[in-house]
Amino acid sequence: MAKDSTKQRDIENGNAAQVLEEGIQHVNNPVLDLPEIVKNYLGAVTGYHQEDNNFYFTDGSACVEIKVVSDEIIRVRLAPKGQFLDDFSYAVPQSDQHVAVYNFEEDQQVYRVKTNTVTCIVRKADFLISFEDREGKEYNRDYAPMHWEENPDFGGYYVYCTKAAVAEEAFYGLGDKPTHLNLRGKRFVNWNSDTYSFQFNQDPLYRSIPFYIGLNDGNAYGIFFDNTFKTYFDFAAEAHDQTSFWSEGGELQYYYIHGPHMMDVVKRYHSITGTHYLPPLWALGYHQCRWSYYPESKVKDLARNFRERKIPCDAIYLDIDYMDGYRCFTWNKRYFPDPKKMIKELADDGFNTVVIIDPGIKVDENYWVFRDGKKNRYFCRRGDDYFMEGYVWPGRCQFPDFTNKEVREWWGGLFKELVDAGIAGVWNDMNEPAVFGRGTFPNDVRHNFDGYRGSHRKAHNIYGMQMVRATYEGLKKLFQKKRPFTITRAAYAGTQRYASVWTGDNVATWEHLRLGALQLQRLSVSGMPFCGTDIGGFSGEPDGELFTRWIQFGVFSPFMRAHSAGDTAEREPWSFGPEYETLNRKFIELRYKLLPYIYSVFWEHTKYGFPILRPITMVEQHLDSNIQREEEFCFGDKILVSPVLNPGQHRKTVYLPKGGWYYYWNDKRFEGGKEHEVDTPLDEMPIFIKAGTVLPEYPVMQYVNERKIEALKLLVYHADRVTNSYLYEDHGDTFAYEQHIYLEKKFVVKGGATSLKISQSVDGLYSEKYDAYELSLVGLPFEVKNVLVDDASGTVERDGDGRFRIKVPKDFKSIAIS
Repeated sequence: MAKDSTKQRDIENGNAAQVLEEGIQHVNNPVLDLPEIVKNYLGAVTGYHQEDNNFYFTDGSACVEIKVVSDEIIRVRLAPKGQFLDDFSYAVPQSDQHVAVYNFEEDQQVYRVKTNTVTCIVRKADFLISFEDREGKEYNRDYAPMHWEENPDFGGYYVYCTKAAVAEEAFYGLGDKPTHLNLRGKRFVNWNSDTYSFQFNQDPLYRSIPFYIGLNDGNAYGIFFDNTFKTYFDFAAEAHDQTSFWSEGGELQYYYIHGPHMMDVVKRYHSITGTHYLPPLWALGYHQCRWSYYPESKVKDLARNFRERKIPCDAIYLDIDYMDGYRCFTWNKRYFPDPKKMIKELADDGFNTVVIIDPGIKVDENYWVFRDGKKNRYFCRRGDDYFMEGYVWPGRCQFPDFTNKEVREWWGGLFKELVDAGIAGVWNDMNEPAVFGRGTFPNDVRHNFDGYRGSHRKAHNIYGMQMVRATYEGLKKLFQKKRPFTITRAAYAGTQRYASVWTGDNVATWEHLRLGALQLQRLSVSGMPFCGTDIGGFSGEPDGELFTRWIQFGVFSPFMRAHSAGDTAEREPWSFGPEYETLNRKFIELRYKLLPYIYSVFWEHTKYGFPILRPITMVEQHLDSNIQREEEFCFGDKILVSPVLNPGQHRKTVYLPKGGWYYYWNDKRFEGGKEHEVDTPLDEMPIFIKAGTVLPEYPVMQYVNERKIEALKLLVYHADRVTNSYLYEDHGDTFAYEQHIYLEKKFVVKGGATSLKISQSVDGLYSEKYDAYELSLVGLPFEVKNVLVDDASGTVERDGDGRFRIKVPKDFKSIAIS
């Protein structure tokens, strides 16, 4: 190989993975004064020993740990010289789930570590590892033995794992990569990056979620590569029969997560990394944001417009201009002379105030936050012990080391004055971390890493996660009984325990609307369920049609927020004229009508680990590969949506999964398992409700809990089978649900050609605030003549939509309709 100064410089800077041709090929180092980079592969297994649910195999030098985490999860770790790193992870708080049933077998060719569900096989001759179900069906196997290369600059190793990729295998997950749902044929890098106005296929972006799902022949498994260094993934891009993941440092540690259903894989991933806490109900409403709304008169005018125009809204955001010279935890008193009074007035009108916070603390001896951080040495320092400095919005700044528990507690306490002023939530931004002109911190910046010290190479991808962790824990302590609301731009696996996310600085184009549909599905199956986009695009200028179609999609985004840059035209729901204002109002009202369903789906995530958005591939894993409907998705398991993603589109093809479905706008029934042509006028987006669903709806309100609900509406969609639906209710803003102060209601519907039976069972200690249900029956194939509610006669009438309507007590046990 000829001498290449660019590659030499990359090696000297510790970026050896950039010079590995196509990612994992051998590099012949031409620099005479640097050691040659040599691949070291595991050799034949020479022995093993067991310690409880940990099995250790060695080739005489290196060691591999196989840990039984649960019946369905196996962890694999590689120690190149036989010495493992300390077992610590920000993503996995507790990796030992105390599995009781597992066993070990050995024959002449292999070792087998077996649970009730999965078998991990270690081949003696070449140390290849594979995973099977209990029937012997192979789900995943090594293509080559794990290997490593010594890092000549920093110490430690570059670590590699190469798996076999079956011919028809598809790959999903990996966070918010802006590309098609199936990742096959692509390569990615995980390195949190500030990517303003990113484009299709651009990589990396703001988040690093090293978790993917493999799907082959309808069977799914997951791989979670828990490594915080810069990591790489190749999904059969270099070689059609191989998929690889590797890192520029740290330990080769991954979790194999068994399926066979994609839903199972995601649930089990959440069992080790955690779920999102149940957000306050108001956080699921519509949010309005801009860089920036100021001064106070502008904020009040915005709030007045929402209420006078009768467009629901629950939150208004204050971007960096609310601060004094962009100093965090301060107010610009010229723009906001009495913030506490303003926030109270907004709250009295139903608005929650969310403020932005960045990690950069201005170097200013007259600034109390800087003085406190400097005095206690809370800021990051470089290898020569000078404080790390960089320029962001306030100018010259230093940055807290959020990997230090003491610093996190300090940071959380800094929110006291903002909380005392009445804020309801915090938006964490610029925490990749981003630094003007430099991109991010230099590699030699040192971090505490909760006592497991390391450089920025190790801490970069979790910096934003630990910042929002500090924010969440601080707010939870200050709010006491109230649930905090937090949002973060940068994240690593496990961040869902602390915050919601949005896809960052997108663009006002139809392509970005399509990207949003893909990114939110990918985030949801990658363990980040509370996710959204900047509705309308952050940069650029949408027209009225694009903004309205984005609002429609936003109704079914877990996090619904409009946001735009300060150098663009304002884009509130009324900004494009009366016609579009009417349409935007209609769909924002739809969001509020569906809040009890949306809240119940969030509960299912919090308690059971279900993803909120579900790609069609997840709903129907054996879907014909010729049917590509990646832009459609289910919200929970009862609603399917197909966003309109093209200008002037008045008709589109929609694939419906098997079973019966009802078109939300006119109650027309469709049969699933095939495609349908659907009209898409501007005042509609294709929305389908699964047959057999009991869909709760609130009356339209201008904000959450604006008024008391007299009777909760339940739309009952007929099906010729037995179906279950769930409704979750609680206080909406406290942690009392952790003490069983909630109601989890199960509705069982038994449909037939001449009768319909509905039963209800209830678990929990909460008392709902309404007294009755108003049932609206959809798609009945018969005329209703008799209604029995708990064996007593009931009355039925027709509503304006031609549906049969029945009012029943909230505590009914069974209803018989014929």
